[in-house]
Amino acid sequence: MSISKAQQKATAKYVRQNYDRIEVKVPKGDKEVLQAHAQEQGESLNKFINRAISEQIVRDNADKEQP
Repeated sequence: MSISKAQQKATAKYVRQNYDRIEVKVPKGDKEVLQAHAQEQGESLNKFINRAISEQIVRDNADKEQP
């Protein structure tokens, strides 16, 4: 089943309105390693990167709270 041009346009509009884009550069070969790890976790690469960032923020904030 193919997606209609109208659906593609609507999806693109939704993404533009609801998400910010960030470009991440990694050394050659690392992308495949990251994709494989994300797949092993049952996640997309995007979901994996977002989870990794969120978890690091939680750890950084916990470190600030300790005396």
